[in-house]
Amino acid sequence: MLVHGYHPFVEDAEIYVPGIKQLLHPALYPLNQVFFASHASMTLYPNLIAWSARLTHFPLEWVLLGWHFGCILLLLAGCWQLGKACFQSERAAWGASLMVGALLTIPVAGTALYIMDQYLNPRSFSTATAIWIIASALEGKYLRAAIWIAVTALIHPLMAVFSLALILLLFFVERARPPRTLAAVLVPASLFPPLTPAYVRTLNSHSYFFILRWEWFEWLGIFGPVLILWGIARWAKSRGRLSLWTLCKTTIAFSFLCLLAALVITLVPSLVRFAELQTMRGLLLVYVVLLVSSGGLLAECLLHAELWRWVAVFAPLSAGMFYAQRQLFPATHHLEFPGRREHNVWVETFSWVRGNTPVDAYFALNPEHMRLPGEDQHGFRAIAERSMLADTVKDSGAVTMFPALAETWQEQADAQRGWKDFRRSDFEKLKDRFGVNWFVLEQSQALGMDCLYRNSSLSVCRIPVENSHRGQ
Repeated sequence: MLVHGYHPFVEDAEIYVPGIKQLLHPALYPLNQVFFASHASMTLYPNLIAWSARLTHFPLEWVLLGWHFGCILLLLAGCWQLGKACFQSERAAWGASLMVGALLTIPVAGTALYIMDQYLNPRSFSTATAIWIIASALEGKYLRAAIWIAVTALIHPLMAVFSLALILLLFFVERARPPRTLAAVLVPASLFPPLTPAYVRTLNSHSYFFILRWEWFEWLGIFGPVLILWGIARWAKSRGRLSLWTLCKTTIAFSFLCLLAALVITLVPSLVRFAELQTMRGLLLVYVVLLVSSGGLLAECLLHAELWRWVAVFAPLSAGMFYAQRQLFPATHHLEFPGRREHNVWVETFSWVRGNTPVDAYFALNPEHMRLPGEDQHGFRAIAERSMLADTVKDSGAVTMFPALAETWQEQADAQRGWKDFRRSDFEKLKDRFGVNWFVLEQSQALGMDCLYRNSSLSVCRIPVENSHRGQ
């Protein structure tokens, strides 16, 4: 955490944290909740976190921090176990877990994923449990693997499918049979609703869904790990490390299966509805296996028992990752621990909203706010605990998973197009059309508005009561 940072309300936390907060306080988010409630309905994750908060009577921020720490620990323990199974050496196991720990927030090719995020979310659990699934299967403990799969399915169903596919492939590789049953893990097309123009528009706005739109360096993120795993497999075979050899071979085959599925979905127009499965996200498992095997190999062949060698390798790796994280969140504390005073003007504004506006307030703000310089990808709903008109960043991601939201999202997104040029008359139109009654505005947009809060960059405003089309 010291290396990679902690930011509990950024990126996808904007989708998951509101679901937890609404379980704890049902009066929150009375409007437009569909953009996070749809995700909450597909997993027990928000229920688990809310139950933990009720059971411990700790504030939610401390519960999120505790679970995040626990998930990192579970992941590193799983990597230690997997390294031990592959190399039959505790030194290699430590090398495996330290390599993953040092590179925890390394991007996974073009999938828009890290091995583990800087905040708690369902992937924090599923990535950790997936490694335990692989380690259990490699050791032949299939009952334990099945239990871990069941736990993963409750938290992150898609990652459970990827994990199941990988260990099925492992099972068949060990027995030298073709993986004919892998198709059983695919989701029937009948579960997917018909395509609509609004839904296709949303899919197309997420280029990483389509493998042929990836940049050349993202393609290197596919084939680079495969080449390294192939080299490690050859080393393992020459040294008689059968478990490591089997795991590397299986992971290479799994990579190509993910790539094949992604190519088919991209090249066959009628299969575009399957793009939401994001089959290339299976590379997350490939990257963890790559780091575990390379870390173990490094410990065995180079580091040995020399402490200075371990420091010489892992200190620069950690320093580089620390630097990268500071560039990603330059306007925010590296560790956003509970109770720490925040100097980010957006977070300050959202926190003021939470403490000084009615619970049923309905907000509109720049639909691109999470991408703006200085905002550092903080989620409004997650921090402010107020309803918000749909944005074009995270809410569009919800639409890709739940196509029924597409028309609602498109209507609200189109109504906010050209936000930077909006003035009072435009805000009045949003109020008349959607019932929005509060706004987070940049200073230049606040002229003629009734603003109750200002800082160096932002204002929280309402339309003046006496001149608005509807009284407050």
